[in-house]
This record gives sequence, structure tokens and C-alpha cells, in this order.
Amino acid sequence: MSVFTPRNVERAQALIAQYPEPKSALLPLFHLIQDQDGWVSDESIAEIAALVGCTAAEAQGTMSFYTMYKRQPVGRFLVSVCTCPVSMVHGAYEILHGLEARYAEDPDVTVEEVECNAACDKVPNMQVNYEYHENLTLASAIQIVEEYKSGARVARGISGGRAESGASNA
Repeated sequence: MSVFTPRNVERAQALIAQYPEPKSALLPLFHLIQDQDGWVSDESIAEIAALVGCTAAEAQGTMSFYTMYKRQPVGRFLVSVCTCPVSMVHGAYEILHGLEARYAEDPDVTVEEVECNAACDKVPNMQVNYEYHENLTLASAIQIVEEYKSGARVARGISGGRAESGASNA
């Protein structure tokens, strides 16, 4: 039985067909399974490797280079707070630690520290499921997360796309 939903099996096959070399579809396939499940499991890596004709070790080696692929389950809302030096000077740690404290017991929200969100001109900043939010305070960051949780803001899948999901993160 596939790790992919029936619809995503078709999507996976279509992705592989877009490339002259099947291994070139590794990254899009990781996005697809992550949008479906919220993370990339060992079982998913093995199946994706088999689909593209490489070993699980090669697939894992490719995936491990990229920080956007999550190897453990995360909440429906992945909050990535930038803590680069420019952000730190403007209060990023207050925002990070405040969000971590507020959502520590909330299974829907995963807060992570990231080195750079590539938005140094609008610090402090964070991403929620890779959607940018800039010029933040702790209060505005909490308000944004709460808007996602209430449905006032629509969240993308944690890889940025929309895939058929067994979980409710798409």
C-alpha cells in the first residue's frame, strides 16, 4: 500500500513524468508528501526513492540538505521566526520565546527558530506555513497566529502548496 493518497499517487506519477530523469522529481515529491502528512517519514522516503529509482540513503541525503522538509510531525501551523542578527537587534528573541511559551502545549502550532527568512528590511519577521509576516511585535505575532487558528487567515500546506491531505494542514 502506498504512503500517498490515491489522488497523490496520480500527482506523484505526473511529477515524475515532467522530468527526463526521475530523480529530478525528488524535491517536488517531498513537498507532495509533506503537504499530505505534515512531515516526511522514513517510510515516505523509502517509497519516493523506489519511485524515482534511487536508494533511500540517496533520497535522505538529498532531503537532509533542505531545512523546509520536516522529519518529525509538526502542527498545522508552522511558525518560523527569523533570528538573524538584524532581527535579534529588533526583538526577534522576545517574539520567539513569547510564541514558544504561548504555544508550547498547542498541538496545532509548531514554533521554530530559523536563521534567515530573507526579509532583513522588514524585521522582526516570521513565516506561518511559509507565508511572510513582517515588522512584528509579540502582540502582533500572536494575533496573526490566532487568526490562522480561527480561520480568519487561510493557511497553505506547510510546503506552500495544496495537496490532498489525510491531515488538516492543507
